[in-house]
Amino acid sequence: MKFGILVFPGSNCDHDCYHVVRHVLNCEAEFVWHKEKELRGFDVIIIPGGFSYGDYLRTGAIAKFSPVMKAVKKFARNGGLIIGICNGFQILLEAGLLPGAVLRNKSLKFICKDIFIRVENNNTPFTNQCNDNKVLKLPIAHAEGSYFADPDTLSSLIKNQQIIFRYSDKSGNITDSANPNGSIENIAGICNKEGNILGMMPHPERCAEAILGNEDGKLIFKSIINFVKVL
Repeated sequence: MKFGILVFPGSNCDHDCYHVVRHVLNCEAEFVWHKEKELRGFDVIIIPGGFSYGDYLRTGAIAKFSPVMKAVKKFARNGGLIIGICNGFQILLEAGLLPGAVLRNKSLKFICKDIFIRVENNNTPFTNQCNDNKVLKLPIAHAEGSYFADPDTLSSLIKNQQIIFRYSDKSGNITDSANPNGSIENIAGICNKEGNILGMMPHPERCAEAILGNEDGKLIFKSIINFVKVL
């Protein structure tokens, strides 16, 4: 299988994603410059974290107009798997591929630390290697990560089991104190109704090998690989 990793001006986690996919998990991987107009031969597209276009206007607001995003939308319509991490999640929201929006962190400060998230739905291409209610320790690094959705959208997300991750404490309890950025319902990651697009604020690519002292993030990538191999 082959991963395509998008690169925008300001992307800074593209090489992290490439390293995990190519050198840790031994899958094919290729960088895709944002001016490309077609996506061919890929099973999965990763939209990595960073500061696309310097986060001017709003996070992801300029990146959504890049030529490659038309190809990403076509890839999504054809059922291709897409995972957006941090800034990648923000881009997916701005592009309308996922519902809702992200706001400034409640503290109005940039937050960079390890947090815990609970897997709310392990019946997805991105979480099938996680036990139900599995708690993962992952790092976050963002200033605009407070997920928001209007009441109707939130109700739909809950009804369709589109909330994939929630911020929790180490034991899996969903509490206000475990919410690092003020996200509504402690939401840390969601998918689309079809289940082939995931957006998440934490960084699984930054904790996917033993040398880093934490391999929890590897479960996300192993789930994707397992799903594609089963197809």
